[in-house]
Amino acid sequence: MSFSRIPKLTCMCSLLILFTGAVATRAQSDSSAPASPADKHFITAALRGGMAEVALGRLAAEKANSDDVKQFAEKMVADHTQLGDQMTGVAERIGVTPPTVLPAADLALQAKLKALSGDAFDEAYIRAMVKDHESDLAAFNEEVTAGTSAAVTGAAAQGAKVVQEHLNIIRKIAEMHHVDLNAETARSNPGSL
Repeated sequence: MSFSRIPKLTCMCSLLILFTGAVATRAQSDSSAPASPADKHFITAALRGGMAEVALGRLAAEKANSDDVKQFAEKMVADHTQLGDQMTGVAERIGVTPPTVLPAADLALQAKLKALSGDAFDEAYIRAMVKDHESDLAAFNEEVTAGTSAAVTGAAAQGAKVVQEHLNIIRKIAEMHHVDLNAETARSNPGSL
């Protein structure tokens, strides 16, 4: 390589670095677009719902009668803890204080489940998880399509994949346990999403 090419090469590299930096800055500014009140409500509700999934999952991991229900409960704890950590980061970036207490409806469900045992516990937990994940999936998908903050809609898209996976699993478990999903559910509007 001749020395006369070095200034041209240096100039081209500098332009490439500036261009890459401009693209990265643009992408970063797009992902930090202001969150609407609806975005903030979604994040708060998703965090509350995730807290409930973890609390109920821990309870079910201890009390469930069936191994598949216990395994599902353990998955709820692991997945919703991870999803909650991701959502907490987004909440902090958009100025939302993450909730620290479960909503009254989730506390009531937790109390109801604590009073049950054996197959009755499994059936009530399965029904609650199907209803919850159906409701949550609709809310996550709505945020993906209607949200204004790219950070929030991105988190909602990731969360929707997790919730869909959980819904598929718990529906299979419900089928294997012959749980009537049309029966009265234990939690009518879980997580208030």
